Amino acid sequence: MFSDKNDFKEVFLKRLEMMYGKTFPESTSRDQYFTLGNIIREYISINWIGTNEQYRFNNQKQVYYLSIEFLLGRLLRQNLMNLGIYEIVEAGLNDLGIDLDEIEEEEADAGLGNGGLGRLAACFLDSLASLDLPGHGCGIRYKHGLFEQKIVKGFQVELPEQWLRHGHVWEVRKPDLAVEVLFWGRVESFKENGHLKFRHVDAEGVTAVPYDMPVVGYQTSTVNTLRLWSAEPSSYQAGRDMMKHKRETEAITEFLYPDDTHDEGKTLRLKQQYFLVSASLRSILRSYLSRKRDIHELHDHISIHINDTHPVLAIPELMRILLDEHGLDWEEAWEITSRTFAYTNHTTLSEALERWPVRIFEPLLPRIFMIVNEINERFCQSLWGKYPGDWNRIEQMAIISHGEVKMAHLAIAGSFSVNGVAAIHTEILKQREMNLFYQFYPEKFNNKTNGITHRRWLLKANQPLSKVVTNAIGSEWIHQPEKLQGLHAFREDRMFLEELHKVKNHKKQQLAQKILEQNGLRVDPESIFDVQIKRLHAYKRQLLNVLHILHLYNRFREDSSFDMHPRTFIFGAKASPGYFYAKKIIKLIDSVAKLVNHDPVVKGRIKVVFMENYRVSLAEDIIPAADISEQISTASKEASGTGNMKFMMNGALTVGTLDGANVEILEKSGPENIFIFGLTAEEVMKYYAEGGYYSMEYYHHDEHIKQVVNQLIDGTLPDSADHFEEIFDSLLTENDQYFVLRDFASYAAIQEKAGKDYEDTAGWLQKSLINIAGSGHFSSDRTIKEYAADIWGITGKELMKK
Repeated sequence: MFSDKNDFKEVFLKRLEMMYGKTFPESTSRDQYFTLGNIIREYISINWIGTNEQYRFNNQKQVYYLSIEFLLGRLLRQNLMNLGIYEIVEAGLNDLGIDLDEIEEEEADAGLGNGGLGRLAACFLDSLASLDLPGHGCGIRYKHGLFEQKIVKGFQVELPEQWLRHGHVWEVRKPDLAVEVLFWGRVESFKENGHLKFRHVDAEGVTAVPYDMPVVGYQTSTVNTLRLWSAEPSSYQAGRDMMKHKRETEAITEFLYPDDTHDEGKTLRLKQQYFLVSASLRSILRSYLSRKRDIHELHDHISIHINDTHPVLAIPELMRILLDEHGLDWEEAWEITSRTFAYTNHTTLSEALERWPVRIFEPLLPRIFMIVNEINERFCQSLWGKYPGDWNRIEQMAIISHGEVKMAHLAIAGSFSVNGVAAIHTEILKQREMNLFYQFYPEKFNNKTNGITHRRWLLKANQPLSKVVTNAIGSEWIHQPEKLQGLHAFREDRMFLEELHKVKNHKKQQLAQKILEQNGLRVDPESIFDVQIKRLHAYKRQLLNVLHILHLYNRFREDSSFDMHPRTFIFGAKASPGYFYAKKIIKLIDSVAKLVNHDPVVKGRIKVVFMENYRVSLAEDIIPAADISEQISTASKEASGTGNMKFMMNGALTVGTLDGANVEILEKSGPENIFIFGLTAEEVMKYYAEGGYYSMEYYHHDEHIKQVVNQLIDGTLPDSADHFEEIFDSLLTENDQYFVLRDFASYAAIQEKAGKDYEDTAGWLQKSLINIAGSGHFSSDRTIKEYAADIWGITGKELMKK
């Protein structure tokens, strides 16, 4: 693209003047960012067009990844690295007096996701392109994303994310490829050539307009596509209140996860889900049929992956298209559909397995409901064939029962593959949550442990560490992350360990400065940076963490001889707007921070920081600086986790339960290099099945537990009023559903051990190195290779050549 930095400077300056009609000295950082972004996107377009042409004319099978979230983060630096022009561009900008870090701040985090589900989808797209695999994403272009979080007097306040305020340089609007999605109305039946047919009439149409974003592979010519759909009003129809129609239409793609605690919110969320799948399937089929391919062979050329239950309506939507638009009979349509879709489950929480009231589903999607009802009837008939007379089993497995449509059941029935996302998670699905389905479809179930893209979470987010690693073992790890195992050879190398130490200290100093700027709090970079950053949910047990901090504070207050290595506890999390219990936890963290941060008795040994508006770019600042990674969910509740992998890859040590991918991290790091505590998944499930846990016993028999629980309501905490009675009740009156008190003593003990181990600097650095060396297994490249080979049946360029 650019022969050298001077070539880049010439192109950059000329383009800036042409775009903004001003000279370079008059330009702002935003002008410079958008100039650079446009140059890079235009360059990407050469390979983007070439990739699409390759897919159009060869016989490669393609996969489409449907997800309600794609948590991309910033793309400027990532694209520069992937294109192999980072050094040239940075040098050219430096010559012009421009700091790349400064103009990168002009890029908003794309507001397209919330947590691990969306970040996983983004990592998968990166790996697909970097491995030269034909895979694309389909999602929604949310105008305001989830929300921008502000902490006001300790409380979470939600503001609209304005990530599109200045436009988005990486997207290309494609109005010529818009499609119409239909809601409401009614279904008419009619006879045609002796066959019963159906048509959807008097429907309300919504226009779905695609915005395409290039997904650039790392130093490869492959550029795949993330297609995001925006809802716009359809053309005028007589008798329609157009202003009302415009408001209702734009609401579909305005916010991620509208509050569904009421019927209006449920309807909007269901609209979002059908909007995504209907638009995506029309687009996929239009592309497929444009190549003159046979609709009967769709499953041989296309695989569609459902990322959790949100896009499950794709199954009946494809059936509708095959039945109503292509005239296939039911059996043939079902054969094609059930061989096209694969489904990933991301939860063991029964409340997270979506189900929609028929009273909302049927009027909103009348033809889709007819098809789901027919799928259910035929599915229940097949169950009767295998389990005659077992009405209880059939009732439990039915897709529609008790006035609800059960989306996970529909996903399993309509997919050829069902996978969990960590070894323990998949076993729990098979043996507990979906055991009846596993008995019926054992061949469908498989495991694909999650992964993260090491190119973003190590190469980009921690460039100093990347350089140390490359200097030691070469650069092959960037393409083959399992090569990180080569770092084991440096376990006794004092100079190398010292380099690791310098990098960590540098990152901690940078984060300490950011905390000072954003929170006005001065923290000690020599302290242990103990980090819990993730979605706020009761099962993730931020409560256990903060109660332990309160316990340490009490020890300082009551025992003048007590001391510990200084520790900075760092939190970052968003609570869903309607999840009031989670919001109380945020307020509790803030109140505990006010209590301990400036108490002279503590002598600065403990600091508590809540960093507001947690997002990808903030995670990239925090994770490389972490010493301890808090992965303390109630065992059996976290499907996998991906934050645990990002921390491991950056040399943080895990304090965690044997939950999700922590089990596999233990295998890769070894038990002496991870801090495991608490109940096992088997013990938790036994309590749930048989009872026997009484939180009051722990409250009455452990003085430390009694003290911290009482402090929730006894006025110890500043500004507490009656804010924490709900938390107090959840622990005692409601019997502590997530076993916070049961695991408290074990957690306190392992935290004390971690603190003592940290004081052995050489030993800690060895543990850190071993974690980095073992982290290559958790690259999304490994995960995607497994999906490609075992589920999708897709191959990359090199395999195609062979």
